[in-house]
Amino acid sequence: MAIVTSAAATPEPPAPTSVLDLAPVIPVVVLDDAADAVPLARALVAGGLPAIEVTLRTEAALDAIRAIAAEVPEAVVGAGTVLNPAHVDAAVAAGARFLVSPGWTPRLLASMKSSGVPFLPGVSTTSEVVTLLDQDVTEMKFFPAEAAGGTPYLKSLASPLPQARFCPTGGITLTSAPAYLALPNVACVGGTWMLPSEALRAKDWTRVENLAREAKTLR
Repeated sequence: MAIVTSAAATPEPPAPTSVLDLAPVIPVVVLDDAADAVPLARALVAGGLPAIEVTLRTEAALDAIRAIAAEVPEAVVGAGTVLNPAHVDAAVAAGARFLVSPGWTPRLLASMKSSGVPFLPGVSTTSEVVTLLDQDVTEMKFFPAEAAGGTPYLKSLASPLPQARFCPTGGITLTSAPAYLALPNVACVGGTWMLPSEALRAKDWTRVENLAREAKTLR
């Protein structure tokens, strides 16, 4: 999942070869108001979490991605809950630098592959992992992580399928994240605990930054 460098005029610092290696946690963001996107992204970046997944679950999502891409060049903003080729096209046009899906179909996978940006297709079974490996896709989202078997399941995949790297997402907390990050096949985790709803409602970006900084120390 190599990072594609933006063509924005503002120069960006050198990035790791994969978005999975930017930080131990990718915040999973749901925004109802696009006006919150920039201050939220700045708080997350200041706390050490530059990869930000904005889910396509609200009408504000594409505008939020567009704003972050334009105004927070230090962030690597991506689109989550990508479900179909139309989502792929709209997210990339808005400035998304990576794509995340909760699952995948052949048509969606083909669209993500041709998008020109890195992508994380969602998996929850061994057969799905093997099918993606057969198509030269080695970086995946494991979702819903806790419901699909959690750390014991991922640990069981490490030996027979060592080439697969995962970003588990779904039900992960500050308390459970270290156990995931200790696994050899887990590069990072996705989570929302650094984005408490009361802090977002209050626009308490200092709290978000502090929680992001705490998450950054997990690895």
